[in-house]
Amino acid sequence: MKKFLTLLLIIALTPLIGGLYGILHDQLTYTISPEYYTKFKFYQFGLIDSGNDVVISNPRIKVSVVGFKATWWMGIPIGIILGLVGLIHKSYLQMFRAVMKSIGVTIIVAFATGIAGLIYGKFFRSYEELTGWFPENLIDKEAFWAVGSMHNFSYLGGLTGLLAGIIYIIIQKRKYRAIEANK
Repeated sequence: MKKFLTLLLIIALTPLIGGLYGILHDQLTYTISPEYYTKFKFYQFGLIDSGNDVVISNPRIKVSVVGFKATWWMGIPIGIILGLVGLIHKSYLQMFRAVMKSIGVTIIVAFATGIAGLIYGKFFRSYEELTGWFPENLIDKEAFWAVGSMHNFSYLGGLTGLLAGIIYIIIQKRKYRAIEANK
């Protein structure tokens, strides 16, 4: 019963953790390309009316809203999957520790993959190669592209991080088993 309650706790916590990750991630990317938000994301998330070139008061708060809304939902499948894999542990405490650490692994891998996307977008695409949709009146197309690449890579990083988290939980199970065998 305690492991089931632990699973429910993990599933409840991971959307909050995912949302917090999104807030921090988007604060960083806003620093790199404010236009990514003021000319794209704020419209996409309905925080400002489309077609208005307005001065935005408190843009960092809106960036936080975008970050939370864009990522909280990723916490649900991550929490369910890692929580279910965590059931392999003998006790609810081992399960909780292993799963929470695996969430950290997932976040680190997602962030590192996002940084790889930023590097790709910034250094491996020339200005002339940039094609696709760009907002009107865009001043810094390269920064916009780099941040877009970081965002896209970060979702891939969430999936890759999930796999790394699963592996981490399994490795922790083997460590706990080895410790118990040596008692």
